[in-house]
Amino acid sequence: MKTFMTRCAASIALAFVLLAAPVESRAQISISIRIGPPVLPIYVQPPLPAAGYIWTPGYWAYGDEGYFWVPGTWVEPPTVGFLWTPGYWGWNNGLYVWNGGYWGPHIGFYGGVNYGFGYGGVGFEGGEWRGGSFFYNRAVSNVGGVHITNVYNRTVINNTTTHVSYNGGPGGVSARPTQAELAVAHEQHTPPTTEQTQHEHVASTNRAQLASVNHGRPAVAASPRPGVLSGKGVVAAHAAGPARSPAASAARPPAAATSHPAYTTSRPAATAAHPAYTANRPTAGGSPATPRYPSAAAPTHTTSVSPARSAAPVSRAPVARPPANPPASHNAAPAAHSEPRPESRPKEH
Repeated sequence: MKTFMTRCAASIALAFVLLAAPVESRAQISISIRIGPPVLPIYVQPPLPAAGYIWTPGYWAYGDEGYFWVPGTWVEPPTVGFLWTPGYWGWNNGLYVWNGGYWGPHIGFYGGVNYGFGYGGVGFEGGEWRGGSFFYNRAVSNVGGVHITNVYNRTVINNTTTHVSYNGGPGGVSARPTQAELAVAHEQHTPPTTEQTQHEHVASTNRAQLASVNHGRPAVAASPRPGVLSGKGVVAAHAAGPARSPAASAARPPAAATSHPAYTTSRPAATAAHPAYTANRPTAGGSPATPRYPSAAAPTHTTSVSPARSAAPVSRAPVARPPANPPASHNAAPAAHSEPRPESRPKEH
């Protein structure tokens, strides 16, 4: 009887341990924030450290002292054939929720946020798997740091210049997952590697990475390898991203926050609506190009915000026309739909 009671007590104790552990061990803690993340800083991509590494863009994470910047870095994928889907902040019922990134055979939805360097809001243009080797797109990825032959050139056109770093909400990226991205959400995913987790932890312990300290311009915006926040190859932000423009944050239709199972972490957000941290993309020759802001969505989902032109002025009678002089030079573009000259200028298209 005494032995039976002892075993029961041990079983009950073990049950309490198992009930208490899940919050930390089985799933990430969910944090919801009422203030949006800062804009994405402007930085260049450090050179590829070795063949096989894949670029993972930087992002604003949230800790005890507010938002802090986790530098973009080159990471070895957990297995051949896997690609990285970046995490993103999404607006959900008045709160900003962090949807964690993950590895998998396909790129999923990451909020339509343009992180740069191939992550233009939809998919990934920085490289691709061909058999057991990863090939790099020199037009997007900085492969100047190592001699490799598995490269190709494919121009990536980015028509948007907004810098919003979150999806939905006031001024956020207006994007919804495509059918293909919805399908990816139901696939088997692999969480960030140990090196990536450690990389975020190291950034969280560096006060210079806090948005409240660097004002959106982190001293370490990108690094050559996970956990490396000093020394050769570390890149500082050129500047903080420009102020958000709500009208320019459109991309795809409004998005409902899509949580990635087991890797979704709701986090508070620091200042509602800040442009996305943009990164400078290297040129096809491998050298960094002019700093470029990541847009809120991929080129194929851009939204034209140009005001509609009025048709040819049909209601204006050509009374008291001036003499037919040569048309005025195009020194100054018409301010806001300036009236075309009824004399010799052809009707605008």
